[in-house]
Amino acid sequence: MDNVTDRPLAGILLRLLSGILFTGMMVCVKAVSTEVPLGQTVFFRSAFALLPIVIFMAWRREFPGALATRRPLGHLVRSGLGAAAMFASFAAVARLPVAEATLLAQLSPVAMAVGGVVLLGERFTRHRAVAFALVLAGVVALVAPDLGGNQDQGRVLGYGLGVLAALLTAGALVTVRRISRTETAASIAFYFVLVTALAGLATLPLGWVAVSGETLALLVLAGLFGGAAHICMTLALRYAEVSRLAPFEYVALIWPVLADLMIFGLAPSSGFLVALPLVLGGAGLAALEGRRLRRPLRQ
Repeated sequence: MDNVTDRPLAGILLRLLSGILFTGMMVCVKAVSTEVPLGQTVFFRSAFALLPIVIFMAWRREFPGALATRRPLGHLVRSGLGAAAMFASFAAVARLPVAEATLLAQLSPVAMAVGGVVLLGERFTRHRAVAFALVLAGVVALVAPDLGGNQDQGRVLGYGLGVLAALLTAGALVTVRRISRTETAASIAFYFVLVTALAGLATLPLGWVAVSGETLALLVLAGLFGGAAHICMTLALRYAEVSRLAPFEYVALIWPVLADLMIFGLAPSSGFLVALPLVLGGAGLAALEGRRLRRPLRQ
């Protein structure tokens, strides 16, 4: 039987590719944010993400068999939290540079570690305490320059939405940890995207807009990029250990910075540059500590 964790180069390349695809998705979302309502964007991103996910499942001969579930309520909770996180994340990227919105998403591993203590009774270790302190310092460094007398209310709201998205994502991941004992990764991904698409569709009565061909293409690309990024990340974690992938979280932040510079003409702020090593250091520490705690369970 093949060991799926003995292909580190493939895992690293897939992690890098997932970062590029995720950045492409965020760029598309930001590009349409002034024209397309939030719910309409969420719908297109989720609906078209189904296509690469279903193709991938069919290629692995998991469709539709892998969609069988014994935890429908667990899927609903996980998908509801994930859908809320997507709404908050897209609202944040509409108000912030892509790099800053992406950096705030890195709060999720630390929030998940704390959530594991509160909700699952896991130990609050020294690793988790240090990770939490680093991330908190990073958020303060990022937000503090905009809390002065001439603060940009839009950016401050964007920071709040970005943190909220990370917390909701962490809640969704804690739920995944619970239901993954009986549910396949394919079913978890499929039902999340399906529920999120339905949540976006539910905003139709609030007023969607007719879009141009260029805007429609960006909406479709957001979905395709998002679905493909999810597949690449899933495979990366199958082929390489978290400890091998953690350093490449820094590389993944290069693409949003370049996108801000080359597409939107936004240079990294001083707060972002200070927050970057703090947030990613805390996120990496939380991820590695979680890997260390799980190892004895597999022996």
